[in-house]
Amino acid sequence: MLITTLLFYLIYMQNAVATGTPKEAELNDNITIFTRILDGLLDGYDNRLRPGLGEKVTEIKTNIFVTSFGPVSDTEMEYTIDVFFRQSWKDERLCFKGPMEMLPLNNLLASNIWTPDTFFLNGKKSIAHNMTTPNKLLRLKDDGTLLYTMRLTISAECPMQLEDFPMDAHACPLKFGSYAYPVSEVVYTWTQGATKSVVVAEEGSRLNQYHLIRQTTYGSGLQCLSLCSTGQYTVMMAHFYLKRKIGYFVIQTYMPCFMTVILSQVSFWLNRESVPARTVFGVTTVLTMTTLSISARNSLPKVAYATAMDWFIAVCYAFVFSALIEFATVNYFTKRSWAWDGKKAMEKKDPLALSKKPNNTCAAGVNYTTNLTKDASISTISNSTAVQLKPSESKAPDPKKTYNSVSKIDKMARIVFPVLFGTFNLVYWATYLNREPVIKGAV
Repeated sequence: MLITTLLFYLIYMQNAVATGTPKEAELNDNITIFTRILDGLLDGYDNRLRPGLGEKVTEIKTNIFVTSFGPVSDTEMEYTIDVFFRQSWKDERLCFKGPMEMLPLNNLLASNIWTPDTFFLNGKKSIAHNMTTPNKLLRLKDDGTLLYTMRLTISAECPMQLEDFPMDAHACPLKFGSYAYPVSEVVYTWTQGATKSVVVAEEGSRLNQYHLIRQTTYGSGLQCLSLCSTGQYTVMMAHFYLKRKIGYFVIQTYMPCFMTVILSQVSFWLNRESVPARTVFGVTTVLTMTTLSISARNSLPKVAYATAMDWFIAVCYAFVFSALIEFATVNYFTKRSWAWDGKKAMEKKDPLALSKKPNNTCAAGVNYTTNLTKDASISTISNSTAVQLKPSESKAPDPKKTYNSVSKIDKMARIVFPVLFGTFNLVYWATYLNREPVIKGAV
């Protein structure tokens, strides 16, 4: 009896080792079943033909999850975006029956089945991530519905209208559709409607110079049709609305221009005879404004129209240049005023003073003093004569120093220039900060 029990136990252990536990056996059965399902699906499958060929239009449902947005290049008028691009369609040739409703698959099967030939119309450069393996996801439902997801980095065109720069806003589009299939064969729609099909991650912004205000999509995907020689093609569109941050430009451009204009008006308070100082003020401020104008344009594309910053710099340049012209005018009239007023002042005090010859008088005085000092006996007379000559010299008529007075032009400039510049700033900032910027391409 004992020997029989041992034999049965050994036979059971051998069967257990051969077949494994019940869960392991069930798992092995499932793997075998799915392998047979996949082999059966691809048996006779032609990935060159779209689903429903000759029967119905293939509908591609799409949605986009933006993992990061930016940077945006103003000079190239383009932006960069990282996305999970998702497409879903139904291929009835891939229907199956098995213990699971959905099969999670890798990218290897994607090359053996039909996939949409989606491309980005306004994309300049697109990168499909392949590290460490191709970043692609494929899931197959039992009714033949497929979910195909790719991770992409896209550099796309963003048309910009820069008249309001740097108080401007832009709508950067993302356009995609089928490259080969016209609308009669393949159409695109949004998966979750037009409002929820494009989602941006909360911390996905890489923008230092812009605010990402919102993103919008349009309709069911048939809003924009491109009429080509080969037919009409569905074009899906999403817009990302950007508002520029003005802080950088206030620090780098507006404040230096403002301070330069104020510095140019300091010369109105200097003595009009301080020609070197006022010349330095005028020439230095003009050169500074020229440098600021050039540096402000380096960060922008070479557009043929003037931006809001260009207008501000141009007006500041006009104020600085006008201050230099004002000094030239004051200096010119200052010289004429001194010559005329000085002559009139001397004529009033001593009408004969202008008719006397100073050189002869000085010569006679020198000779007289020299002759007196030759004789030591009359040295006292010489000294007394010299002493008597000094009062006569001190009584010489001094011309009226009208050239040290403040110019009437400077007095007017001290009021007119600040008032005009302050009025310009009020109008400028009230105009551009309160109006809605023109957004090119917005729908």
